[in-house]
Amino acid sequence: MEGDGDRLCSAAARGDHEEVRRLLDAGVDPNGTNAFGRTPLQVMMLGSPRLAELLLRRGADPNRRDPRTGCLPAHDAARAGFLETLAALHRAGARLDLPDGRGRLPLDVAAGGPHGAVGRYLRDPPPLPGAGGTAEKAAR
Repeated sequence: MEGDGDRLCSAAARGDHEEVRRLLDAGVDPNGTNAFGRTPLQVMMLGSPRLAELLLRRGADPNRRDPRTGCLPAHDAARAGFLETLAALHRAGARLDLPDGRGRLPLDVAAGGPHGAVGRYLRDPPPLPGAGGTAEKAAR
């Protein structure tokens, strides 16, 4: 029988927003793992920033490493070129400065290289609210 983690991961991988929401509403852990040790955020349909935001709002950890590759969700979104999903991960606290299992940063694997849209975002990410940006420092 498929466990809760497997069901949530399967729904996330299919991009089934409504099923993911239903399972989360039923109390399924957003950091639960499938049979391969991967979380819904790690296997989700990356082209769905709305799905990423749902998982993140419900407590999914944006900095949990893939047990096999050491990649973080930010690496996966950057590699696949999904800027909106990468931005959603970053807004939720994803670290863009952590290397994967091979020592590469998300910028190193960014679709389009360092000068593409994803690379530009990673080189100069927007300040996060409450992260001590320039305006906040000037107000002190």
